[in-house]
Amino acid sequence: MQITTQQVLDALKYVDDPDLKKDLVTLNMIKDVEVNDKEISFTVVLTTPACPMKDMIHNACMNAILHYVDKEAKVKIKMTANVTSKKEKDDTTLRDVKNIIAVASGKGGVGKSTVAANLALGLAQQGAKVGLVDADIYGPSQHIMFGVERDAPGPGEFNGQKKMSPVISYGVKINSVGFLAAPNQAIALRGPMASKALSQLFYDTVWGELDYLIVDLPPGTGDIQISLCSQVPLTGAVIVCTPQPVAISDARKGISLFQLDAIKVPILGLVENMAWFTPEELPNNKYYIFGKDGVKQLSEELNFPLLAQIPLIQSIREASDIGRPAVMQLTTPQALAYLEMSQNVAQQIAIKNNQFVQEINS
Repeated sequence: MQITTQQVLDALKYVDDPDLKKDLVTLNMIKDVEVNDKEISFTVVLTTPACPMKDMIHNACMNAILHYVDKEAKVKIKMTANVTSKKEKDDTTLRDVKNIIAVASGKGGVGKSTVAANLALGLAQQGAKVGLVDADIYGPSQHIMFGVERDAPGPGEFNGQKKMSPVISYGVKINSVGFLAAPNQAIALRGPMASKALSQLFYDTVWGELDYLIVDLPPGTGDIQISLCSQVPLTGAVIVCTPQPVAISDARKGISLFQLDAIKVPILGLVENMAWFTPEELPNNKYYIFGKDGVKQLSEELNFPLLAQIPLIQSIREASDIGRPAVMQLTTPQALAYLEMSQNVAQQIAIKNNQFVQEINS
């Protein structure tokens, strides 16, 4: 008996997206179904190329066809992605940016910028189009971490107006105040001027089409954070913290800022940085220098996802200093931790965007 396209679709209705809790057919994630005798091919369109469930969904589709259609079928599945967004299109340089994610911390010294750099690169390595704004006006560092200290934004044009084109490093589009100041030059800006400089980084840069624009915020809950939330349509925020009680106390304040009624930015989750120390010569040992599981416990208390626990490893610092972030070290434990973190962030964005759509349609 000839296999039909409808039989294929009916079988795939038994496969659910683990995050969105609906079947792939209902979610319109199945495209280009072709049947030729026992040869079946189709495309699964995921909500992000950094989907952590990609292999599981692929295997579930394969098993559904073999079980419900024909156990002798030859199945070819193409996995692709179309990143979701809840952001409305506008006529600014952010027009084609789908998601803007703030990476924030309550206090300095917790590794927020390192996390932001590796998040951006982790998403890019998995096929996403990524940009990065270094919004740490007074202490920019991303131009160093990406090895582009001597570069500068080029000329650009948007809607007939002169703009900047971002610097590109490792496939990530970057803009930072760090490109505009000499290494030993203090960036002395009062609150209103700092907010204006922040706005220019976003709206005077021709970003083009991006799936994710990562924003490395300065620590604390001051002018820059408030200006960002009022000027830029944020998808959500990632909070970075070390496990020690002093840092966690400040992280609570950072979280509460995004939850203010006047701001209301979703918290995508928490990252526990410097979770433990592992010496290079003792790779199986863990020393909890800043305390154990402090951020994990905070995430459970506040009911936010724990996106990652990143170890304190000397090579992470060295990688940042030489302009080649640690996530590029391929199969090392720290690279795998950052890749998992980027997948979890992408996963939470897809969930939040889907929830937004459901609320609009309900």
